[in-house]
Amino acid sequence: MEKRGAPPAAPLRGPVLHIVVVGFHHKKGCQVEFSYPPLKPGEGHDSHSLPEEWKYLPFLALPDGAHNYQEDTVFFHLPPRCGDRTTVYGVSCYRQIEAKALKVRQADITRETVQKSVCVLSQLPLYGLLQAKLQLITHAYFEEKDFSRISILKELYDHMNSSLGNTLLEGSQVYLGLSPRDLVLQFRHKVLILFKLILLEKKVLFYISPVNRLVGALMTVLSLFPGMIEHGLTDCSQYRPRKSISEDAGLQENTPRLDDYVSVSAADTSNTNLGMGKGGRKTSGIHSLGGQKANVPFSQSEKTCNGAQSSNGTVQRLKVPSRASPASSESDWETLDPSVLEESNLKEGERENTASEQAENLPSEGVSSESLPITVQPQANTGHTVLVPGLISGLEEDQYGMPLAIFTKGYLCLPYMALQQHHLLSDVTVRGFVAGATNILFRQQKHLSDAIVEIEDAHVQIHDPELRKILNPTTADLRFADYLVKHVTENRDDVFLDGTGWEGGDEWIRAQFSAYLHALLAAVLQPDNEKSLSDFGTAFVAAWKNTHNYRVWNSNKHPALAEVNSSHPFQGQYSVSDVKLRLSHSVQNSERGKKIGNVMVSTSRNVVQTGKAVGQSVGGAFTSAKSAMSSWFSTFTQSTQSLGD
Repeated sequence: MEKRGAPPAAPLRGPVLHIVVVGFHHKKGCQVEFSYPPLKPGEGHDSHSLPEEWKYLPFLALPDGAHNYQEDTVFFHLPPRCGDRTTVYGVSCYRQIEAKALKVRQADITRETVQKSVCVLSQLPLYGLLQAKLQLITHAYFEEKDFSRISILKELYDHMNSSLGNTLLEGSQVYLGLSPRDLVLQFRHKVLILFKLILLEKKVLFYISPVNRLVGALMTVLSLFPGMIEHGLTDCSQYRPRKSISEDAGLQENTPRLDDYVSVSAADTSNTNLGMGKGGRKTSGIHSLGGQKANVPFSQSEKTCNGAQSSNGTVQRLKVPSRASPASSESDWETLDPSVLEESNLKEGERENTASEQAENLPSEGVSSESLPITVQPQANTGHTVLVPGLISGLEEDQYGMPLAIFTKGYLCLPYMALQQHHLLSDVTVRGFVAGATNILFRQQKHLSDAIVEIEDAHVQIHDPELRKILNPTTADLRFADYLVKHVTENRDDVFLDGTGWEGGDEWIRAQFSAYLHALLAAVLQPDNEKSLSDFGTAFVAAWKNTHNYRVWNSNKHPALAEVNSSHPFQGQYSVSDVKLRLSHSVQNSERGKKIGNVMVSTSRNVVQTGKAVGQSVGGAFTSAKSAMSSWFSTFTQSTQSLGD
């Protein structure tokens, strides 16, 4: 049996960074009990200490309210550590066992149950695949009934690093466990509203318990965006853990970091396009505008990590507003127009090098969105999907510019948020988020989000009336959503092995959303395209053109879109069926419609019940009257006869 405190070996570095065990201590709360390799170099496997960037790891791996469930699964994201490149993807499997069932009961186990999580920290977003492997090992680890036996965890680390690779991102295994089919069955026509909410980069909070249902639904929505799971989340967790005000002040004065900034000059991007990552992997070498650091090492040197000058000696970054005070729950981003940052960056760049700025900077509000893009994006080879580093986004993009640079520049994706991360919702360095929560405190503070998605009831609560109007589906959108719903519901029993068939299956649904998004992108490139864009929603398209992801995408040319039909997949003349569809949608989704629908159901039920009661009463009275009349008539007849006699 190995000892936990044994000197750490030097394992080969692969896609899996660490295997970690998190337990609940009756006095100390959630804490790391084991890590392989150690989370901090030079420490033992049983060290409880954590890197500052990962201080929330125990609370993410062992979720709030976990004691209510025998087992659960969590997907979570951690920020990159200084020296690393991208988001760290975490998968945690939680279980609890009765203390009396343990073969070896340690002295600090004082409760009747023992709660622990085994988690994998990976550089690849293989959520479902990691979950499947981890569940088996977690089960075996608990079956040992002796948590000091850690050899199985080290074997898991070696096995995963030998079997997992970047090639898995090219196949369907990246979507394992994420079912758009189930999502459509749950949310029906509202799936498209969720899709558009994220396109607009709004603050979206998903809510349900347990965590496995939460993270499954949230990540399934993201899987509808082409390339998003595979390559679009590399910059989705650029946040700093909360510190004291004095510590923050010291950091800002002495060692400003890259994530303190929201804009990078075009001069920086033009001088780093030939860079190579530390690991030998070729990267774009481009810091995206807005602090994007996706495929560039977080720290190529101490100077870079601390925001030192680039090779040409000119760095013109724009700092975000100072951190909000603890008493302030509102983010300064709510009143700060991001376009101001873009315009300032544009003007400064023009004074320095107008030609370079035109070639590489994002278009600001003052520049027409319909102006022709100027940076040529390489085309893919026929029959193959070739990914190239985006010149501005820093993401690995295909010939259509997918994935869109949504989760960049301070827009976070946090599949599960611990209560300790609550401050991120109002952090001035966070301009938006798609986040999941199981604690009701998140749901109650509605002012911190634009929309709350209650998964249990399939309810999408949008607070702003204007945003509701923008997201109100067009007739063509309703046809598209209805097409999805019908194929999923009508073919539910016919799909081979439930969801693996083509039409109405998971891959088919993703293909429909991919076609929808490609058509939208192709439509915005066409001149005099008001009619085509109206099918997607004129107000929606106008709002989308003001987002960061649209401006990044529009800054490049994407010749492959010339072959895409630039009209809505379900455009067409208005018909009677559209009237029925619109009425059905209104009744199902508007508050007034729901009230009317409930009243109609209640009224019809009461009418039926009243009708039965009235029928019984009338029928009974008629029978009674008939009996009385018969009795009276017979009496009258008898009296008449007696009088005649």
